[in-house]
Amino acid sequence: MAGSKFSWLLKMAWRDSRRNRSRLILFISSIVLGIAALVAINSFSENLLSDINREAKSLLGADLTLESNQPLDSLIVPRFDTIATDKSRSVDFASMVLFPKNGGTRLAFIKAFEGNFPYYGKFNTTPQDAYKSFKTGKKALVDKTLMLQFDMQPGDSIKVGELVFEIEGKINSVPGQAGIASSIAPAVYIPMEYLDATQLVQPGSRVDYQYQFKIPDGYDVEALKKRMREDYAELSYRDNSVSERKEDLGESLGNMNTFLNLIGFIALLLGCIGVASAVHIYIKDKLPTVAILRTIGTSGRQSFWIYLLQISAMGLMGSIIGAALGSLLQVILPAVFGEFLPVDQVSTNLSWSAIGQGIFIGLGIALLFALLPLLSIRRISPLRTLRASYEADTEGADPLQWLVYVLIAVFIAGFTFWQTRGIMTSLLFTVGVGVAFLLLGGVAKLLMWAVRRFFPVKWSYVWRQSIANLFRPNNQTFILMISIGLGTALISMLFFTQEMLLKQVELSGTDNQPNMILFDIQPEQKAGVKVVADNFDLPVIQEVPIVTMKLSEINGIDKAERMRDTTSEVRRWVYNREYRTTYRDTLIDTEEIISGEWHGSVGDDGVVYVSLADGIAEDMKAEVGNKMIFNVQGVPIEATVGSIRKINWNKVQTNFFVVFPNGVLEQAPQSNVIVTRVESPEQSAKFQQQVVEGFSNVSIIDLTQILKSVDDVLSKVSFVIRFMALFSILTGLLVLISSVVISKYQRIKESVLLRTIGANRRQILSINAFEYFMIGTLAALTGIILALAGTWLLARFSFEIAFAPSLLPSFLLFLGITALTVLIGLFNSRDVLSRPPLEVLRTEVQ
Repeated sequence: MAGSKFSWLLKMAWRDSRRNRSRLILFISSIVLGIAALVAINSFSENLLSDINREAKSLLGADLTLESNQPLDSLIVPRFDTIATDKSRSVDFASMVLFPKNGGTRLAFIKAFEGNFPYYGKFNTTPQDAYKSFKTGKKALVDKTLMLQFDMQPGDSIKVGELVFEIEGKINSVPGQAGIASSIAPAVYIPMEYLDATQLVQPGSRVDYQYQFKIPDGYDVEALKKRMREDYAELSYRDNSVSERKEDLGESLGNMNTFLNLIGFIALLLGCIGVASAVHIYIKDKLPTVAILRTIGTSGRQSFWIYLLQISAMGLMGSIIGAALGSLLQVILPAVFGEFLPVDQVSTNLSWSAIGQGIFIGLGIALLFALLPLLSIRRISPLRTLRASYEADTEGADPLQWLVYVLIAVFIAGFTFWQTRGIMTSLLFTVGVGVAFLLLGGVAKLLMWAVRRFFPVKWSYVWRQSIANLFRPNNQTFILMISIGLGTALISMLFFTQEMLLKQVELSGTDNQPNMILFDIQPEQKAGVKVVADNFDLPVIQEVPIVTMKLSEINGIDKAERMRDTTSEVRRWVYNREYRTTYRDTLIDTEEIISGEWHGSVGDDGVVYVSLADGIAEDMKAEVGNKMIFNVQGVPIEATVGSIRKINWNKVQTNFFVVFPNGVLEQAPQSNVIVTRVESPEQSAKFQQQVVEGFSNVSIIDLTQILKSVDDVLSKVSFVIRFMALFSILTGLLVLISSVVISKYQRIKESVLLRTIGANRRQILSINAFEYFMIGTLAALTGIILALAGTWLLARFSFEIAFAPSLLPSFLLFLGITALTVLIGLFNSRDVLSRPPLEVLRTEVQ
């Protein structure tokens, strides 16, 4: 019996849909792109993780690596003489390079190499074997970005320190390193045997020593790491193995996947709002049919199931189409994300798990949103066949609707938690989406109330008809406000955030702010560097000594004791890092004392009071009055925390974690930093060239180059975000188009009546144009306001920077969205305007 009833419901759903299938297809088109985004991202992520697992050794290049800011050759490395089958080492540091061909200079990342690294994978160079041949003489490999920037070719020369190397080839990619890294720190590789001759490694220079080992198969590398950490707890070094590299990459890619999935999910939610609206209009059009079914004995529940089956079939179809489209789209994602990936090529295999998840999510969320208007079918009275009322039997609260609202919220929160594994993140995302929908919906409701309440009865008929369309039955105000407004908010927030970050960096180089820093200046070089600056009329804005030291104890607790205390909240890295500190008697304009008292010199009691930055103090769990011991080149110095400073790190200043008073470090081994300001790129280039030629070990940070690097990185990140935001934008357009097209079926009779009573083509166009203009204007404006609020929250609580957005991009977006809304609305009116009223009525009847 139950089977026959279900069969009858299927037949009724099929028969009823025959005349409305084109409209039903429009309903589900809204969710296609959201599902496509989710399936594409999940398929891409699954393939990428599979590639990482398969090529894990190639991504690290070795079985185990060690990294330290001090040489480990005589400390740890001998331990591997009987363990490793091969070993290599490199010395890494920042330094200026000069291209004699054109006099170009640039701060680069120098890597002096020795050995056969990488043992797995290979460096991608041009020519192909350049990585091997450059070790056979005084030759260098140069990053492709540097080669392009200075128009260099293999065979040209590059000066590194006091030596000139022949460029053997260019570096295209390095195992395990994302391509975007070269935009930030372009590398130059030289053979280790020539490192000393460059004379670049000087006292106070910041140098990283790296060691790479090839371990026999079957050896327990993780157990080896654990024993080493116990045996060498007093040493500061970092180790990395294949399994740890896989874990780190997996975590990083998981975060990226989470972010991208949330963008795709927003597109899906936007589409589901379109589904809810489309089903609402569709069901209103079907109310007379439902009433007829009720008169012949069909129950409200059966009527509900007839249309639920229709929507389920369409939702399933849309999900399948979206999953198929997503499987195709994932082929192009490796090209979109190429600069951010640690592997050169990502597989494009079909992911059946991603496809299945996409179909399930699409069908589930489409049904949830469609249930809201579908539930009203249960209460349709058979008397509707005899009366004109369209609201009386569907008015009033329906408890099941509130249940659906709760299920939608649970679904959104559950999906977000599934992606982020964070309860707070999922709650904030759900609340944020809900607030955005409520605000946009509230503005729509307020608009409808306002135009109804303050209806301009004395205006012309065309204007009154346009305004009445905003609140009359079957209006589109609510759905279009939400879909257009949310899409506008997303893209505007992207523009605001990107420009705000760029502007924050640019502000550091404006007016009289310094825009160039020279560091690693040895004491005997300081006078000569100042002479060069004076020759170019450059001001010495700051002259700062830098002393390198290590932290030995905090309140009597040294590193070894900290390692034994598993309950300690002191961060391990505060003992491992090298501190580059300075000494002075005054604060600078980027600093503010927030706790304690500033001491600019050693007091009569002989106590050395140091000042800590608030961030490092938090990691040390240090407070004013705590005792510390620093190790300065083997000499212990006892100090007391005298104050804690808040630092504005966004300005180009020599800011330090730890500042000593005068009278303590003057005789310690030190280097110097000089801060100045150049007025033009030409002056900057000539000044850098002369400094590098006279003082090859001195490095220079040119803010103009930093700005170019930051702009390049942000542009690449922005492209990825815009590409993903495109799913939301296109979904919004689909919702807009489908909503407007669907509304045509409700408007045909009204437009025909207008034409029948004498309205001409121009009047009907004016009525439609003004209606869509008001909707597009208010939706886009509300979206921009939401974006401003969201960006302010980011600036205030996340970036902690000033909020000063430029409105030009959003103004252009505002004009574009408004114009597009009007054009789509007018295009939808073409049938009514181009065909005789009688023909349109006959078509509608059929």
